[in-house]
Amino acid sequence: MTNEFMLLLLTAISVAFIHTLSGPDHYLPFIVISKARNWSMRKTSWFTVLCGLGHVGSSIVLGFVGIAFGLALSKLELFESARGSFISWLFTAFGMVYLVWAVYRILRGRQHSHKHFHHNGSEHLHVHNHHSDHLHVHDEKGKANITPWILFTIFVFGPCEPLIPIVMFPAVKHNYFELIVVTGAFSIVTIFTMLAVVMIASYGIKFLPMKILEKYSHVMAGTTILLCGLGMIFLGL
Repeated sequence: MTNEFMLLLLTAISVAFIHTLSGPDHYLPFIVISKARNWSMRKTSWFTVLCGLGHVGSSIVLGFVGIAFGLALSKLELFESARGSFISWLFTAFGMVYLVWAVYRILRGRQHSHKHFHHNGSEHLHVHNHHSDHLHVHDEKGKANITPWILFTIFVFGPCEPLIPIVMFPAVKHNYFELIVVTGAFSIVTIFTMLAVVMIASYGIKFLPMKILEKYSHVMAGTTILLCGLGMIFLGL
């Protein structure tokens, strides 16, 4: 291996690690959704890896298409930038909708009371809420949950901007061995970093006294995703 290739490989690994760690949208959504929906560590991990594969995979495909058609790096970066802007707004909209749904869910579950009259003329005050007392009739676990798959779709269409210039460098030299190794290293480090942060945070949350906040877990999830989206738009995270 040449010094130039080693430098490129170390750059790919470093950029992948820093890019993933500095972007809260790469891990916070999985942490909060996993907590809100009481996912097991196994389910959380495979879904994180799946989204990570979709995230880097779409940019790899775009990069290879650019190589095949001889597109300039500047054109690919311009397209990735536009795609990133669109996804930032889509991510924000997803967080907003999730938050509104979560607030509605809580308001729907508020307790209310009404009188029950019996045949003997007696009456009693019955207090209940339709969210907990009658949830067994309409069990939400039996319904298909599209929320995680919306998040997956967003990640698939979300760009991984730093990958494009790294991929294009060995492609220009027509060195496909270096191209595959560098692309693979970038992808593995990105996904592993996502998974490591999500697993450590999800495991740590189990030890926090959050019982009192269980009712608001979906609100916190929606708020977190919304803030991630706003951070992507206004802070370039």
